[in-house]
Amino acid sequence: MLVLNPASGQWLGIGVAVHAKDLLTIGEVVDRSGFPHSALRYYEREGLVAATRTTGGQRRYERSVLRRLAFIRAARAIGIGLDEVRTALDALPADHTPTKADWTRLSQTWRGRLDEQIDALVALRDGLDSCIGCGCLSLARCRLMNPDDRAGAAGDGARMLPAALRRTPA
Repeated sequence: MLVLNPASGQWLGIGVAVHAKDLLTIGEVVDRSGFPHSALRYYEREGLVAATRTTGGQRRYERSVLRRLAFIRAARAIGIGLDEVRTALDALPADHTPTKADWTRLSQTWRGRLDEQIDALVALRDGLDSCIGCGCLSLARCRLMNPDDRAGAAGDGARMLPAALRRTPA
């Protein structure tokens, strides 16, 4: 287990000290993060993570990039678009590895969205046996909720599905 010493920025482990500023190869980051090479290069181009280059042109990432990648994965899993992820990551301190307080502050901004999504998913789960709000008119209840396919005039997709479940991540 590794523990971050906030005073020194040093990771302390069993008999090994690692630093947040230690450099990792792209292969090491791939192995540790689970992201493919192509995703790391894409996130670098998008300014979500940073790499330095060796004299031979190979990428090197600071160990702290692993936290940023974990944050990106979690944000994307709940439907946060990359623009919003970038804005959140830009709010992190550039001069030190983000602390638990930094991550807590960022995650609080999405708490309301998660609560909304949870409520919408519960409503969807509880209504699956009767209607999922698609406007298909295939079930008797749909004729009551959407006679003459009025929802179709609102546009494509499941218009009666809660908005939190209709979001398309960027």
